[in-house]
Amino acid sequence: MTPGGGSGPMKDCEYSQISTHSSSSPMESPHKKKKSVPKRKWEVFPGRNKFFCNGRIMMARQTGVFYLTLVLILVTSGLFFAFDCPYLSEKITPAIPAIGGILFFFVMGTLLRTSFSDPGVLPRATPDEAADLERQIDIANGCSSGGYRPPPRTKEVIINGQTVKLKYCFTCKIFRPPRASHCSLCDNCVERFDHHCPWVGNCVGKRNYRFFYMFILSLSFLTVFIFAFVITHVILRSQQTGFLNALKDSPASVLEAVVCFFSVWSIVGLSGFHTYLISSNQTTNEDIKGSWSNKRGKENYNPYSYGNIFTNCCAALCGPLSPSLIDRRGFIQPDTPQLAGPSNGITMYGATQSQSNMAAATPLLQSEPSITSEELPLPGKTSLSGPCATLTLGQPTPPSSMPNLTSDSGLTDIIPLKEEHEGHQFLTPEEAPSPPGLLPSGSPIAHSRTMHVLSLASQDSLHEDSVRGLVKLSSV
Repeated sequence: MTPGGGSGPMKDCEYSQISTHSSSSPMESPHKKKKSVPKRKWEVFPGRNKFFCNGRIMMARQTGVFYLTLVLILVTSGLFFAFDCPYLSEKITPAIPAIGGILFFFVMGTLLRTSFSDPGVLPRATPDEAADLERQIDIANGCSSGGYRPPPRTKEVIINGQTVKLKYCFTCKIFRPPRASHCSLCDNCVERFDHHCPWVGNCVGKRNYRFFYMFILSLSFLTVFIFAFVITHVILRSQQTGFLNALKDSPASVLEAVVCFFSVWSIVGLSGFHTYLISSNQTTNEDIKGSWSNKRGKENYNPYSYGNIFTNCCAALCGPLSPSLIDRRGFIQPDTPQLAGPSNGITMYGATQSQSNMAAATPLLQSEPSITSEELPLPGKTSLSGPCATLTLGQPTPPSSMPNLTSDSGLTDIIPLKEEHEGHQFLTPEEAPSPPGLLPSGSPIAHSRTMHVLSLASQDSLHEDSVRGLVKLSSV
């Protein structure tokens, strides 16, 4: 205490509470780094596609015709509900606008489901997978290193007794599954590829074919429905006021009739064509190429057909929907950090991944504690190398940097100078020294060369040669 009361320096002390929840350490930087937001897979998708709503909507890049399809359906149906349905519901029945509304919503639902979904895109091979596949192709075709011969890029599989060729995709670096093909507009391999439809703005494949078929089938019914009742509306009005006056009273009906007349033929024809494809279990791509025949007796019969129209339709329209293979909304996983090599200057020459794994599991390839000048063996002191002491009798022992020294041997020259190891030869299993347990502790070690003082440079050189010898022995 200071004289004069409690108004001394102790009174002016302020205490700050130390936060125990702080995760900072003395080794961390005082400036906090900004956390990087992980990217989703659709943001780096290699194909030519457009994504909306954080990857939930997937479409082709060329979507101009899709918007035209959307405008034609919306305008034609809107004019029908606004100008024709009030008169028809009053003169005939209120069920007409109700049925038209059900058809309209079903058409729009199937159209958006076809356009906004993944058609069955196959993921591309990673660089490691592509390199491994290239090695398999070279081995299977016996490519020699003497001259370059491009290997064939096909595989053959048997499906229901029919030989099917699997073609190699040079863009995706994969062998495409049966019935898959590469779309040149979207730049993707699509499973059970049917065709690329610009009217829906997407490819038509395994995952959206049933919705495409229901779209064109329901659109055919809606077009015929609107066209029939527009003509009915005009006829009923013409009976009252004449044909020309009926056209003047309802000009929207004329526009609807013209649009439906020119579109109904193509839509109905397309629906019939795909009904035939579904009944025979074919795709548009296979039918155009003439890949299969519907007759079982022929050599190129369709191996995917069940032989029954009803079964083929159920398989195409009622089968389970396969999940998406590209996981476009998933997060990109960061690369796995590579294990750092030993810090004592060991170099792995020509090591493959399997050899690296072997080195990680082998105690001899792990980093040994470095020997400093203070830890040099003195005469009369016995020392053993750390890793060598853990070996069993059944394992070969490479040349150790610190062999057994007995008290009678004295300071001997075990490691030649660095320049003397230029002609170093690897030891064979027969020439490898015995494990430490088999060497008598009292046997002297004779040397014919001049003794040298153990230096750090010679230790590193011998350690490197020892590892090389072990890798050579392991490869043999």
